[in-house]
Amino acid sequence: MRVPEAGLRFSCDAEALSFARPPPTRSHKRALNPGGPISTELRINDRIRVPEVRLVGPNGETVGIVRIDDALRLAQESDLDLVEVAPTARPPVCKLMDYGKFKYENAQKAREARRNQTNVVIKEMKLRPKIDQHDYATKKGHVVRFLQQGDKVKITIMFRGREQHRPELGYRLLQKLAEDVTELGFVESSPKQDGRNMVMVIGPHKKKSEAKVEVQAAKAERAAVRQADKEAEHAVRTATAPTDPSDKKPRRRSENLDPDM
Repeated sequence: MRVPEAGLRFSCDAEALSFARPPPTRSHKRALNPGGPISTELRINDRIRVPEVRLVGPNGETVGIVRIDDALRLAQESDLDLVEVAPTARPPVCKLMDYGKFKYENAQKAREARRNQTNVVIKEMKLRPKIDQHDYATKKGHVVRFLQQGDKVKITIMFRGREQHRPELGYRLLQKLAEDVTELGFVESSPKQDGRNMVMVIGPHKKKSEAKVEVQAAKAERAAVRQADKEAEHAVRTATAPTDPSDKKPRRRSENLDPDM
């Protein structure tokens, strides 16, 4: 009978031990890889783990530096929460407030700020140096509509073939377009050659919010005009309709019907 060598037996034992080792738990992984999202939630009441705090009253008055137990007792007597508003201060600053109402007001302010914020939108319009007059009028109409809505417009002149050797054609076309829409926008970025293209940016005179209000007002005015026309048409139909049932023409019997029926 052959006896295995010591080194071979040691390697087999080590392999068996490695298979027998349990997988790492979640807490073990967290300890090996610290980090993760940082909580921005304010600490309140019993979650505040400091011996003393600088206390601020519910109306903003300064109470002073007090022990955490006394601050919690004052919060409980006032039926309020003790909120740590400045955790990096020494000692931390805490305020007596209604935390639920505080969170609701902050959420309302954030929602209102998102509603009032304006997103910069850049529309793009592409033209050819030898564009037809009808096509130019159509493209200019789109540019006018974009500027009225408060959006920036990027005008791109596309050159092909020998047109690349005549950039003055694109430059004159961009100047003409800028002059045609000068009442609605201004040249924010002068014409620049970019490879086979020439680019110019036109910005609106009015802000996005102001343009949005004007567009909504115009829509409401058009809706009111349509409603007035509809009511006038209904009134005319009502006035011309016969009121006496005897004034109506008698219905003539169809000749195809059998008289005996």
